[in-house]
Amino acid sequence: MRLVAQLSISLAVSLCFQASFAQKLVNPDAVAPEYREAAAKRRAEQIRQLDCAHKADEAKVLPRDRTAHITQCLDSLAAAPQ
Repeated sequence: MRLVAQLSISLAVSLCFQASFAQKLVNPDAVAPEYREAAAKRRAEQIRQLDCAHKADEAKVLPRDRTAHITQCLDSLAAAPQ
């Protein structure tokens, strides 16, 4: 019983802090004016990465294939005419 309690506590703690380890989206308005262009580019890249990660989730890609799937998705977005 004690082991179950310890496992449930550790699971609850890890779920609480999981979001704090995630990379935050860059807010171009929150940086100095001379860095806003770079921040806007970084935010666009983050959004593309999140979009590809969402597509991998929808396609139910296995964890071992996830990186390759996301990389291929990002490459296809980069190659597509804008």
